[in-house]
Amino acid sequence: MKILSIDTSGLVGAVAVSDGDMLVSQFSVQYKTTHSEILMPMLDDICKKINLDLSTIDAIAVAEGPGSFTGLRIGSATAKGLALALDKPIIPVPTVDGIAYNLYGVEKIICPMMDARRNQVYTGLYTFVPKTYEGKSLERSFDMQVIHEQFATSVEDIADRINEIGKPVVLLGDGVPVYHDKLEELLKVPYSLAPFFQNRQNAAAVAALAGVYASEGRTVNADDFAPDYLRLSQAEREALEKDKSGAESKAKLAEKKAASRNNPGIVRIREMSAEDIEDAYNLEKTNLGKEAWTQKQLLDALTRDDTIYLVAEKAGRVVGLCGVQNISGEGEITNVSVSGDCRREGVAYKMLKQLLERGHGIGIKDYTLEVRAKNTPAIGLYERLGFVNEGVRPGFYDEPKDDAVIYWKRK
Repeated sequence: MKILSIDTSGLVGAVAVSDGDMLVSQFSVQYKTTHSEILMPMLDDICKKINLDLSTIDAIAVAEGPGSFTGLRIGSATAKGLALALDKPIIPVPTVDGIAYNLYGVEKIICPMMDARRNQVYTGLYTFVPKTYEGKSLERSFDMQVIHEQFATSVEDIADRINEIGKPVVLLGDGVPVYHDKLEELLKVPYSLAPFFQNRQNAAAVAALAGVYASEGRTVNADDFAPDYLRLSQAEREALEKDKSGAESKAKLAEKKAASRNNPGIVRIREMSAEDIEDAYNLEKTNLGKEAWTQKQLLDALTRDDTIYLVAEKAGRVVGLCGVQNISGEGEITNVSVSGDCRREGVAYKMLKQLLERGHGIGIKDYTLEVRAKNTPAIGLYERLGFVNEGVRPGFYDEPKDDAVIYWKRK
């Protein structure tokens, strides 16, 4: 079975092609670039290097989540687009399962940890169980046993679960260096760290595990696939806590909306709160249709430490939305949306101006965004703010079909 695999769930962007039990090609990058910049060029490069006709692919495997909100969206959109165009199935691979599969054959407890911020990790518990072949007394293969399927939890909780099992554990993933000192204090069993060439997302491991899942019938149609952001329940609680203790409690928000209604011509830019999620979603849905983010996605983005989301409010209603995520000092701007009856009033300019200023406060130096090539008003706005066209992704958008122009504003 020939599988094209994609993993953009974390800082690593990776593409691989496998054919049966052979890894044909792999391209992996962990550097200060965004997945939107490198994913398609990586795929194109692999196709050229191995003379790959994509129509010969049997299935497309993708790390389905959890992970970076923006990264998952890019990876899933690419996988779905290819699957639809080629009429191929998708093999969703849970991100944490894929990371664990890097350690194929390890009979210790395996615990991947992805940093989910706020003392939380995306994690799971695994081990490999040997099996022998009839007539071959020494040759063994291994089945991955899922002791606890991937979930989001605190570092303290996963350490308690490991201690309860009471066996040596191998740790891997980008959450390990973040919480290493805390893990040293909490763990009561021997532990080791996977080497650097095995401790992050790996498209080859995704491809290998996808082959196992495909043999079990775990494939879906492109239309039925959606990324698994996983942290919704935690995000909901955090959003509520933020509203209780933050600057925008329900009472204060109601007062501000009332004041806004009393000044119907004034547009006020403020941070988005959990109370705005439904209005923001409706605005996106009206403007972007199928490309709009869901309420779950917006809530997850809102509760991250590395994001800033702003709304524009006029006469007590949300008329604009924009956000940015900090990825290693580079800000990826998303969700720029303005209500149709408030366009050409400078709403987007005011939002983005504040977004750029506030972004510096969370360590962003350079900014990037994508825009439809035919969206002339938006392009004019971005260039007015100092963004420069640095590339095009042909045919990236659907309904209607359009190119994506990549803009950067560098320090």
